Amino acid sequence: MAEYKIIDGKATSIAIKKEIAEEVERIVAAGGKRPHLAAVLVGHDGGSETYVKNKVIACEQCGFVSSLIRYEEDVTEEELLACVNRLNSDEDIDGFIVQLPLPKHIDEQKIIMAIDYRKDVDGFHPINVGRMSIGLPCFVSATPLGILMLLRHYNIETSGKKCVVLGRSNIVGKPMAQLMMQKQYGDCTVTVCHSHSQNLKEECKQADIIIAAIGRPHFVTADMVKPGAVIVDVGTTRVPDSSKKSGFKLTGDVDFENVAPLASYITPVPGGVGPMTICSLMKNTLSAGKKEFYK
Repeated sequence: MAEYKIIDGKATSIAIKKEIAEEVERIVAAGGKRPHLAAVLVGHDGGSETYVKNKVIACEQCGFVSSLIRYEEDVTEEELLACVNRLNSDEDIDGFIVQLPLPKHIDEQKIIMAIDYRKDVDGFHPINVGRMSIGLPCFVSATPLGILMLLRHYNIETSGKKCVVLGRSNIVGKPMAQLMMQKQYGDCTVTVCHSHSQNLKEECKQADIIIAAIGRPHFVTADMVKPGAVIVDVGTTRVPDSSKKSGFKLTGDVDFENVAPLASYITPVPGGVGPMTICSLMKNTLSAGKKEFYK
């Protein structure tokens, strides 16, 4: 069996951010405006804190302006909606995100619906989701876009292949399946499996590409993978680990140690899909600044 290749999201994201930064400098040199990304963070969720911190760092690397707006856990829905409206009408802000998850007393869908779809760089607004599903230009949600960028960067053949997407969330599973099916993106034969799928193992066993996004550590085991498959692991579950300074380690949905020897390509956790999600957000912010999709 040939040695598997690691799909290095960290290295790929560094290369793409460098390209973005060069383009931003050309725009500014020609008298254009630096793209401006704002992030709204509610409360102190550990994962969200890390994500937002990394987004701010990525903005600097790309030469963007970034703003962080913080609220405590007890912010009201009205206050948050008022904030969204302010960002919608602020001409200097090209794109913004409201970091999910939000506290239980706030209706996430209501907040997403309130975001101007022309500034919705997370690609969560139904207008962007709808445009994506019929193949029109739009902001594509960051994780699926990042995965596509990775597959392209490594010249991984997808056309005509059988792709199994594990998970059906609005953030990853559904848009990922849509994109992998579409002619201009994956051009695959796509099967979506989830917690109620009865023949999940058999489906995975036939897949040329498995994209695991269910949030269950080590769910994908060696007996579910055919030799030579491409494995993309979207899972990031914090598992307690006393040997780590943070007290936990990030664990993927794939049993890497036992699955990797069977794979042709595989993404590690961390350092695989994660850095690419932020990279896609930067790509979307650049597109927003250039008014690439919406005037």
